[in-house]
Amino acid sequence: MTEPWDTSCEIRTGTTILAVEFDGGVIVASDSRVSAGEFVSNRVFDKLAPLHERIYCALSGSAADAQAVADMVNYHQDLHSLDMDDAPLVVAAANLVKGISYKYKEELSAHLLVAGWDRRHGGQVYATLSGMLIRQPFAIGGSGSTYIYGYVDSAFKSRMSREECVQFATNALALAMSRDGSSGGVIYMVTITKTGSEHTIIAGADLPQFYDE
Repeated sequence: MTEPWDTSCEIRTGTTILAVEFDGGVIVASDSRVSAGEFVSNRVFDKLAPLHERIYCALSGSAADAQAVADMVNYHQDLHSLDMDDAPLVVAAANLVKGISYKYKEELSAHLLVAGWDRRHGGQVYATLSGMLIRQPFAIGGSGSTYIYGYVDSAFKSRMSREECVQFATNALALAMSRDGSSGGVIYMVTITKTGSEHTIIAGADLPQFYDE
């Protein structure tokens, strides 16, 4: 046991993030709770950060570290867009996240999911972790993800519609938030298509229930 003022002990953090592709775009979603051990430091933090107009990332790990990576990539994507006189590709943003995460893996505690739409490949989801870069039809992350692997594996279907993906993401996050003490609050959701991004907030009282309380 350590004393409460002893800052040498590791502080555990947690979250739940998710991204899923549909025909014509992607959905990125997260819970809103920021925790430091048993202490909830923010109940309504938006963990979905823009990397460009049609590219977003979902943040997990240390909130400060993850936000710093997102800010760096956002800056480079803006410069890249000006140089090319065109919108950047989603894979370019994902590669930047991967490179920064790997270069500073000893200093940073952050795991980002990158998702977006571009003219070449449409909607895309990329998982980045410690130098890894892999495109997936859907990806989950954070402490709450350990509670919902069974659900997402059984509920996901290829070629789901936009409405089906919204329900898939809502159900998965609601399940994680009901089980994981480090996940909670509201659901932030961004739907990205060729026309732009649409932001949605689902309040805690509107989350689906899967058991009688």
